[in-house]
Amino acid sequence: MQLPPLQSATLIRRYKRFMADVQLPTQEQITLHCANTGAMTGCGEKGDTVWFSDSKSTTRKYPCSWELTELLNGNLICINTHRSNQLVYEALQNKLILELADYSQITPEVKYGEENSRIDFLLQGNGLPDCYVEVKSITLVKNNIGMFPDAVTTRGQKHLRELMAMKKQGHRAVVLFAGLHNGFDCFKIAEYIDPDYDKLFKQALREGVEAYAYAGKFEKTGEIPTALSLSQAVPFI
Repeated sequence: MQLPPLQSATLIRRYKRFMADVQLPTQEQITLHCANTGAMTGCGEKGDTVWFSDSKSTTRKYPCSWELTELLNGNLICINTHRSNQLVYEALQNKLILELADYSQITPEVKYGEENSRIDFLLQGNGLPDCYVEVKSITLVKNNIGMFPDAVTTRGQKHLRELMAMKKQGHRAVVLFAGLHNGFDCFKIAEYIDPDYDKLFKQALREGVEAYAYAGKFEKTGEIPTALSLSQAVPFI
């Protein structure tokens, strides 16, 4: 996935969920729009390097958007949650998700289920069972272990219930944990953050819901990040 042209700044603070103040190399301070409304645990501390895009819009109050964080250890994190489905869509098109590579038709954002949900991707074709794929982003990393979730997620719990229902109806049901962080080589559910999600996840696995986690890889031109892709499956622990 190609990233938009990016500029760097130093993070001062994030506040009101949607805003972040940063300092440019010129010492000027500006406010960025933050598309990530979640906890963003470990994704932005004062002094971290922020990479942002500029829409050049004359109608947006905050035309610049926070796209990535570069941590002090050099790891990169894509914090713009709007990019995760784009990342996975390209990976599915390019057959990089080996467990799902046999499907010929990819349909994003399909309404389904009894709890008024939308599945991120419905995969069909080649005489295979319909496959419902829910995407979750890995942005929380500790000790080289990618984790989800980074906060209690009642929405994520709902998605697990919906996937279990699809499996009972004879379809494939998949949770795909996509690496938006390049600092991990294995994955686990953060049960200490959301024990209810962990319990439901284990139940979903017992009932035949599939789960895969893929690492993220950034490309740079010089010092500037220019692309993000999913590289390879990583083991669960």
